[in-house]
Amino acid sequence: MQRLLYILIATVMLTACDHNLDLKPVDKLSPENAFNTEKDLQLYANSFYLDLPDGNDIVRGDDLSDYLVGRTPSTYIYGSFGATQATGWSWGALRKVNYFLEHATQAKITAEAMNHYLGLARFFRAWFYFDKIKRFGDVPWYNKALDVNDPELFKPRDPRTLVMDSVLADLDFACANLRSVKDKDASTVTRWVALAFKSRVCLFEGTFRKYQTQLGLGATADKWLDESIKAADDLIKSNQYKLLTTGAADKNYRDLFTLEVPNTTEVLLAAVNSKSLRVFNDANWYWTSATYGGRFSFIKKFINTYLKTDGTPFTAQAGYNNIPFNEEVKDRDLRLKQSIRMGNYTRDGAIAPPDFTYTYSGYMPIKLTVDSKATDGVAENFNSLPIIRYAEVLLNFAEAKAERGTFTPADWDATIALLRKRAGITNTPYPVTADTYLQQNYYPDITNPVLLEIRRERGVELSLEGFRYDDLKRWRAGKLLENQYDGMYVPALNTLIDLNEDGKMDVSFVESIPATKVPGVYYFLIDNVQYKLSGGTSGNLILFSNLQRKYEDYKYFYPIPYNEIILNSNLEQNPGWAN
Repeated sequence: MQRLLYILIATVMLTACDHNLDLKPVDKLSPENAFNTEKDLQLYANSFYLDLPDGNDIVRGDDLSDYLVGRTPSTYIYGSFGATQATGWSWGALRKVNYFLEHATQAKITAEAMNHYLGLARFFRAWFYFDKIKRFGDVPWYNKALDVNDPELFKPRDPRTLVMDSVLADLDFACANLRSVKDKDASTVTRWVALAFKSRVCLFEGTFRKYQTQLGLGATADKWLDESIKAADDLIKSNQYKLLTTGAADKNYRDLFTLEVPNTTEVLLAAVNSKSLRVFNDANWYWTSATYGGRFSFIKKFINTYLKTDGTPFTAQAGYNNIPFNEEVKDRDLRLKQSIRMGNYTRDGAIAPPDFTYTYSGYMPIKLTVDSKATDGVAENFNSLPIIRYAEVLLNFAEAKAERGTFTPADWDATIALLRKRAGITNTPYPVTADTYLQQNYYPDITNPVLLEIRRERGVELSLEGFRYDDLKRWRAGKLLENQYDGMYVPALNTLIDLNEDGKMDVSFVESIPATKVPGVYYFLIDNVQYKLSGGTSGNLILFSNLQRKYEDYKYFYPIPYNEIILNSNLEQNPGWAN
């Protein structure tokens, strides 16, 4: 809470601060006055936190993913998208950090304090550049604050290798020098946060170099995977964090996303919201409104990846695609009931089945929302949302070791098995057989049964948290964004369906809306254009098959905005994108 107050103060003080490379720097204070004491450095450094994802960023983090269907596909994969629509080539956050690094050393403070604040700044520089590299590929590397006359303003892009080596150096410095006192509010960057983030960055870079073979960087992939393993292992061995398992088995997972005060048993860093300080996100409005948000719901192909509670694949049974909704959701991984509306889910004490005024597929998300309806139509959710949590670190460690070929049954027990036990899965053996469903529907080139299960686990555990598109990019699996959108099984047209077995009918799928409607029933029109059934008069919902999505390989790199190339002729556009 104190950190939020500091940030609010810093925001006011830095309103005149540069947010573009061609503006003057920090307010009207001179460096001589602004960088003298530890408090001075702390106040300035608090402004860096404004550049972390906020709650609304997290709420929208998976808008471009293969496991959600919404009102309309992203223009990135459907319709026309080009450099004139591109955004994100902004450098103000970097200049703010570099300005700090240039002037902070004049402060008269201890070496320990100085290195802590330099480490904090370098953490945020690494955060900034990791985001840019993921988005654009090669970008210019700047380690100083530029002014309007600096010729480097118009330099070309630097190679990915130079930028990422610099990011790694920044993270190594941060991990070595940031203070290690655990933050009880999950609102500040500590050594543990830096280690967790380093495990994320290095896993991304290692797998990106391995699978994006056209870069010719495959020989350096193992170095990055080893760095990911080491960072995650250091954090794991610190015993500072663990999975949240102290509450009800069917609530532990979702509690990580619904509480105002982050649970720092597992959460290392969060977008902290506060009712009293009026710092909000719009999760409920975005995920319950038929008009405000994107009307996103999970597709069945992804829901099929949730295991049964006995540890067997749901897809191992015959006819798994032809099981009615109220039956298919039973005896499943407990994260499913904490991620979608099903069973005895209630809102404000009232039974709340999937609402087809919102959902298209039937698998309506609840993970990031709260169960009160009070904020369904206003951006005033005050549940804090994780930016980094311990479960991700376990997944990073497991995947990096599996990619390196060093993953052992003991590693399984210390990572994936723990996640599955938290999810109520009673049988969690080390996998020895490749799951054919995952191979046929997701990863046809992966034969390693352990790696397949780690990818399954990552998709389930981190759903809706903003990881999926980055994962698809680094695995070179962008073609999954073209997959057919599918939904729940419909036994027959013109049949009333009770989705949650409360004795009340909820939905009927029809070819024409009846003149007399049953109260409380939503009539879903099967028009055989946008909405079909896979078997004609029965089967799985087939959604928006008339909208042809396309993900070509060049889209792994976002286009540099057209205006930026006009301003700087030394910038070369990413291949495949026309200016």
